[in-house]
Amino acid sequence: MIYEKIKETALFLQDRIKTKPLIGIVCGSGLANIVEKIESKTIIPYSSIPNFPISTVEGHKSNLIFGTLAGRNVIAMQGRFHYYEGYSMEQVTFPIRIMKELGVKYLIITNASGGVNPLFHSGDLMIIEDHINLLPNPLIGPNDERLGIRFPAMNKAYSPLLIEKAERVAKRNNIKIHKGVYLGLTGPSFETPAEYVFFRNAGASCVGMSTVPEVIVGVHSNMEVFALSLISNIFKEDKSETPTMAEVIQSGKDAQEKIMVLIEQLVGEI
Repeated sequence: MIYEKIKETALFLQDRIKTKPLIGIVCGSGLANIVEKIESKTIIPYSSIPNFPISTVEGHKSNLIFGTLAGRNVIAMQGRFHYYEGYSMEQVTFPIRIMKELGVKYLIITNASGGVNPLFHSGDLMIIEDHINLLPNPLIGPNDERLGIRFPAMNKAYSPLLIEKAERVAKRNNIKIHKGVYLGLTGPSFETPAEYVFFRNAGASCVGMSTVPEVIVGVHSNMEVFALSLISNIFKEDKSETPTMAEVIQSGKDAQEKIMVLIEQLVGEI
């Protein structure tokens, strides 16, 4: 059934776009202004696309953007879907399947996350080089070999080549950048102090409520995947400090410029 849905949605989009996208971009919380850099835009609202959900989260718009960035044909998600919104994992990752069907070979994912590493500061950027998945795996269920193999290896889920290119871009632009492990949770509640300590001891650098399912499906679809996390808030054991979604969105606004520089120039390196 999903294969037929993918074909239907891809055909709808192919009739409305001018170019075949090479690179897919998923914009995280407060980071959707990356699309301002895209030229010759075609904007298609999610609400008009067959089989597409609609993002319900503050800071997430609901558009697919087609165009060019740094001379490369791209498709960008201005708003993503989360498991905590009540969507199935098939729905959460459906846009990645569509990107693959439209010709995307490189997938760039951004998110905002809570910092667990005590050396991090709010507003820092972190290249994700590995993850810990505490969400349902999106590949559970019957496997359609037309979409990918039954047991995809995840030891190189995050492309070493794209990580190396991103590090060069960051160095060239004097952008401080970390590398670390992203831990994916269902949400939507923020973590308790005990959970943060547990996650830190388990090897996580930051925690968030997205990205991992999209990465798994990207790997299943044989894409080269890169993921960048904005550290929007830092865990402190002082229970009087309460994290908020407004803080996440504001951190995204404050870091927009360096994120846009990094993503645009990384796209140009591909």
